[in-house]
Amino acid sequence: MFRVGLTGGIGSGKSTVAHVFEILGIPVYYADKEAKRLMNEDPDIRKQVIAHFGEEAYADNILNRRFLAEIVFKDKEKLRLLNSLVHPITIAKAEEWMQKHNTPYVIKEAALIFESGSQEGLDYVIGVSAPLHVRIQRTMKRDGVSRDEVLHRMQNQIQESIKMRLCDFVIRNDDQHLVLPQALALHEKLKKLAVGQEKELI
Repeated sequence: MFRVGLTGGIGSGKSTVAHVFEILGIPVYYADKEAKRLMNEDPDIRKQVIAHFGEEAYADNILNRRFLAEIVFKDKEKLRLLNSLVHPITIAKAEEWMQKHNTPYVIKEAALIFESGSQEGLDYVIGVSAPLHVRIQRTMKRDGVSRDEVLHRMQNQIQESIKMRLCDFVIRNDDQHLVLPQALALHEKLKKLAVGQEKELI
């Protein structure tokens, strides 16, 4: 079974692409959602977040995402600190999750695959690419934030052109390319690669 990463810059539409693979029967681990869940539910992480960012990091016993975002997206050191609290356990949970499946491949969807170093545990990485103006508009609409806030967040991710060069495959999610045919073609390719791997093992 192949372990495949799925990544892209903020607003690229990687979650949309992940849902397409789910429809095709491929299990998807949503690392960013799992990280948010752990920050809400894991007592050790909660304790560390409060210790470093204050009681305001949680409001009504729920993670105050807007408060944290205001801090970490304007201070790279604080962002690194937060990631150091959350990434190791999220990566470990993904590893546990992957071992439970026996499909030709599984997908780990995460924004910061290369930034967190988690590509080391993956066989392939798929990148989702979209034009900058599209990514900005999508994120502004989705998160209800200003253009400047989106640009601040983007500064904390690897530049998309570099990120796409690091990927093994790229799906273009823009007005010129339909996502479904690209995902279907890649799905077939990965299944064939998995069969080839099985033959080598035999």
